[in-house]
Amino acid sequence: MKKLAIITTHPIQYYAPIFKLLSDSRIANKLFAFEVAYIVVFIQEITTDIYEELVKEILDLRELSNEELAEKFQEDRHAYVNSAYEWDYYVSTLFSGAGVLEKTQGELICKLQHGTTKTFRKVTRNVVEIPTQLKELVNNLEINYSFLEKPLLLNDPERLKIDVIKEIYSFYPRILLDSIGEVENELKLKLLNLPKLIEQYSNNNDGKEAYLFEDALTDGFNMFYNVEAEKIGGAGNTDIECLYLTKKKKFAVDAKSTKNKLSGINSGRLAGHRDKIGGEYTIVVAPRYVPAVLQDIQASPIVIIRASTFSEYLYNNIDNDIREIDFKDFDSIITNNLGTDISKNISNMTIERFATKR
Repeated sequence: MKKLAIITTHPIQYYAPIFKLLSDSRIANKLFAFEVAYIVVFIQEITTDIYEELVKEILDLRELSNEELAEKFQEDRHAYVNSAYEWDYYVSTLFSGAGVLEKTQGELICKLQHGTTKTFRKVTRNVVEIPTQLKELVNNLEINYSFLEKPLLLNDPERLKIDVIKEIYSFYPRILLDSIGEVENELKLKLLNLPKLIEQYSNNNDGKEAYLFEDALTDGFNMFYNVEAEKIGGAGNTDIECLYLTKKKKFAVDAKSTKNKLSGINSGRLAGHRDKIGGEYTIVVAPRYVPAVLQDIQASPIVIIRASTFSEYLYNNIDNDIREIDFKDFDSIITNNLGTDISKNISNMTIERFATKR
């Protein structure tokens, strides 16, 4: 297997096969520190063929003596001193401290000099295994979430870093929740999935999810205890007609699902949609847009909110068991910021209310 000269990226690439390897009886359900440092840490992608080759290389490496291993590590000391230190001192220690790996000390193989300094790093036979009490959970997670899936990357060139972070923090596998006794309310679990669907459908994947986006948004606005939302759609109509019960006023919701950035808003057409229902303002929900779109809605009773921001607000309310989600603050932000993007206002409100509860 071809190795890189140096480690150039965050080690998230090799996290994916770690637990798969630790579940593989062919390598006795264990990994030695020298194996991770010499082979696994350099994995940049994983496929079935690469995984099988990885297992074979690990087995071959286990046949070598300490002297033979030390010779191999000296072949590219600069790369291996980093990989050995990263895994043995940091990653495996972190996972062990969190209770998701069981680490046992092993014998010293050799020491590698760190550059031209007087610092040396150890290459060892320290070993990690899956704790007995977690083996069933790991097996169930692998069945439902394959190790072949691409890990989320904070430096994903196609996504904003904040969107990746939000997805990471909102990932609660049903299997995990079951194992720690957190799934007590099936309705809550179903509701928690709604914000994720809103964000997913807003991107109109493969051009097939536009109508699903409207359905999800209708359910989303009905999460407010004092809003009644009904999907309308069709030519010349708003996508969703809403009634803010507390103040007895209507508003329109226009769902703009798009794989790319929303390039324009026809404020005149949206005005016609509002007139049909007697609405006071229009909320345009979209995943992203070009800056010029803000010019389209200036001085008009229209606001934009990003789908991810709207879903984040709903998610935090549901996750915190707030059953009566009030539209009052939403309405206040909208009426005081007509003709603008209110995403930042809503995001700030979300942070103020829920950040301290984490």
